[in-house]
Amino acid sequence: MIESLFLPPDVSGLIAALAIGLLIGLERGWNDRELPEGSRVAGLRTFTLTGLLGGVLGHLQPNFGPWPLVAAVLGLSLLLTVSYARTARLSGNLSATTTIAMLLTLVLGAYASHGNVTLALTAAVIVAVFLDLKPTLHGWLRLIEHRELTASLQLLVLSVVILPYLPNTGMGPFAALNPYQLWWAVILIAGLSLAGHFAMRLTGSERGILWTGLLGGLASSTAATVALARYTRQHPVMVSAAISGTLAACGIMFFRMVVLIGVIEPALLSTFGGAMMIAGILLLGMALWRQRQITSAENNDRTIEAMAPFDLGTAFSFAAFLAVMAVLVPAAKQWLGTSGIFVLSTISGLADVDAILVSLA
Repeated sequence: MIESLFLPPDVSGLIAALAIGLLIGLERGWNDRELPEGSRVAGLRTFTLTGLLGGVLGHLQPNFGPWPLVAAVLGLSLLLTVSYARTARLSGNLSATTTIAMLLTLVLGAYASHGNVTLALTAAVIVAVFLDLKPTLHGWLRLIEHRELTASLQLLVLSVVILPYLPNTGMGPFAALNPYQLWWAVILIAGLSLAGHFAMRLTGSERGILWTGLLGGLASSTAATVALARYTRQHPVMVSAAISGTLAACGIMFFRMVVLIGVIEPALLSTFGGAMMIAGILLLGMALWRQRQITSAENNDRTIEAMAPFDLGTAFSFAAFLAVMAVLVPAAKQWLGTSGIFVLSTISGLADVDAILVSLA
């Protein structure tokens, strides 16, 4: 980046610090462009000078240690606190975003001149992007329901808090129970379920039950089929549309299984991938054909709620079922041979194809 311009390190560091202040100041200045001159806490020039100040303080660190930067951060914090209190009292605006952005500009400017220039510039770009995304982020907050937030947090707990601490080794009967792999499979299924739910909400049910089946199949073709069946019980005129949606959900199921196989056991794709892709394409083709036969009366009523996001009960139930299958598959192979695996796969597949797929993989 800047180092590749063959400039002395001191000069490139100061240029990077100046660029950091200019970038963040440009975003903040544009955001407050309608405010009268002098009423802003900080604008383009102030941010640019703050970034340059951070760069100069970074150059002083080898000779004076971190204390000049510490003093500058404390002094700037005091100045910004006074300015923030005055602005909040006069305008009623309690947002501290600009204050935090100013402190980040000072620190990143120092890091650019006495640290990693590339990392400092990357962080500055991320800061500017997040500052600019305010309307989008606030719009998302207004759209997200509490159950969706809860489901997202549950998924993070499963994947970030618990997964890294699970042993990645086989244990139990036949050494078939690998806690790490079992938990990872649960996270994969739960993530697909949550993604399907959000996709349905973003697309909108007004586009028809066909989209409900397509997007519902991302989470669970069984759940999509049950939801469509319950809907047609209340709206019998939608039977043809529900058939189309069910075919679409089952078609997407095969593509979901291909993804699962690719993640868990890529070597099996050469054996099963082609057949599953063909089956999925045929079912989706049938769904589209059925959709073209739907009467206008059916097209006038397409409202159906998005599927609920997963809950911990569902995730733990899947984990328990998967653990049982993980033990039964090697047991059936040892006691009954290959025919035992076929019987076991047939029975378990009636309830959940994902579990038996993961177990056999």
